[in-house]
Amino acid sequence: MSFELSDEEGKFLVRLARQAVQRYLESGKTVAPPKDTPKKLFSNCGVFVTINTFKCGKSQLRGCIGYPYPTNPLVEAVIDAAINAATQDPRFYPIQLSELSDVVFEVSVLTPPEPVQTDNPRDYMKKIKVGQDGLIVEKGPHKGLLLPQVPVEWGWNEEEFLCQCCLKAGLPPDSWLTKGTKLYKFTALVFEETTPNGEVTRKSLSEK
Repeated sequence: MSFELSDEEGKFLVRLARQAVQRYLESGKTVAPPKDTPKKLFSNCGVFVTINTFKCGKSQLRGCIGYPYPTNPLVEAVIDAAINAATQDPRFYPIQLSELSDVVFEVSVLTPPEPVQTDNPRDYMKKIKVGQDGLIVEKGPHKGLLLPQVPVEWGWNEEEFLCQCCLKAGLPPDSWLTKGTKLYKFTALVFEETTPNGEVTRKSLSEK
């Protein structure tokens, strides 16, 4: 992706996500971008914040919310997405302050989604790559997004990735083959805590 982040900038964002959630859970207040925020992080970018419960070396999703399109400054979007991932993900009850010592934070900074175009929908499988691309499926009022790390973590191939993204949108799994379905792809820079409040590393999205 043309927009690049250093390991230090990625670490800054992950630490900020945790700080934003802790402050919000303690006081109900939203933190402002720190005074030492690198200028680059005020660029508009899409971003998702993922929070995983981390026990015995294994992670389990606890909340994930973000913004697919570059509509807000990255540093502000991270703060907002982190708080919403902790408190507004409809799949989970809100995170409690006591849980913060048992969760890890992950920040995914996205490139702008691009339409995947083809005359034959079956060629979609050739136009996306597991370990590189994230997907958005849209059809009518239905919309689903999966980050690029998801198919790697689940061991899906390209066809399974397409089907699962349709299911995420609330559509039948083969909807990517049907007329009127729109497909978009994007890439991401991903940074994550290796342990709760521990070291932050850049996550490799290559296939396992």
